[in-house]
Amino acid sequence: MLKEAEGYISGQEICEKFNVSRTAVWKVIKQLETEGYLIEAVRNKGYRLKMAGDILSRAEIESSMNTKWAGKKVLYFDETGSTNTEAKQAAEAGAPHGTLAVADYQNMGKGRRGRMWTSPRGVGVWMSLMIRPEIHPSAASMLTLVAALAVSEGIGKTCGLETQIKWPNDIVADGKKICGILTEMSTELECINYVVTGMGINANMEELPEEIKDVATSILLQTGKRVKRSQLIGAVMESYEKYYNVFMESGNMSGLLDVYNSHLANMQRSVRVLQPGSEYVGTALGINDAGEFACEDGRRGSPPGDFGRGFCPRHIRLCITAYCSRPY
Repeated sequence: MLKEAEGYISGQEICEKFNVSRTAVWKVIKQLETEGYLIEAVRNKGYRLKMAGDILSRAEIESSMNTKWAGKKVLYFDETGSTNTEAKQAAEAGAPHGTLAVADYQNMGKGRRGRMWTSPRGVGVWMSLMIRPEIHPSAASMLTLVAALAVSEGIGKTCGLETQIKWPNDIVADGKKICGILTEMSTELECINYVVTGMGINANMEELPEEIKDVATSILLQTGKRVKRSQLIGAVMESYEKYYNVFMESGNMSGLLDVYNSHLANMQRSVRVLQPGSEYVGTALGINDAGEFACEDGRRGSPPGDFGRGFCPRHIRLCITAYCSRPY
């Protein structure tokens, strides 16, 4: 009520709306103030929300959602080991498609290849979306690309920061990593039980650990402004739902090629492709319908646009087996 109101709301009006006592209203107002809301109370007028800072709670996240299913059910944790683990446990317990696990702090955040993901309290977006797509398991790897597109667009819509996708699972700003994505799934034969996509966005970090400060950044460091994390989560979920629906129409990236490649870092530039046991330098050509990264490989003489050759390998168990970066 306080968010939607243009002026003051009387305590009596709140009491009648929720059928509670004045004492109960006062206690809730005090609780909101401890969570970071700045509420003005004026005798004979009532209460007015003056400012809601960067508050992360289930209620705040849910109020920022403008979706039909993505993130409509929110599981919020002040602290947890990993939101991916929480989302997988929820999926095993029967949680619905689109359930979102969010934490203010992760003490065992996970990155690709088992690496730890730094997830400090109060400054980042650490969330995992659980979905139940009716597609073949071999197509599920492309959901990482859908998530990357949603994060890049969501950041732009929230704070105006232009970011790019570093195929397959990083979002970068000025060449520095601002978000990482980790996708995991559970399958039975030819059927997907569920897919969990974890997204870790460096939002309001004023500084980063010494070992990563040269290769990573945050929204605050890039823009000089703090972002409201609940609004960022809502924007990412809105973009995810939009792009997921397009993806599901064909079961591949054909309907998203243009928009994805427009967000792709190093497009038509020289990149170094790292594969298991080998690497080479080529020109980035973008992705194809299957989400494979096409690269003109000078060693093999693949012509530009020949998407049958010069590819990085396909995803295996939702982990890309090649990685692309600028050579210099």
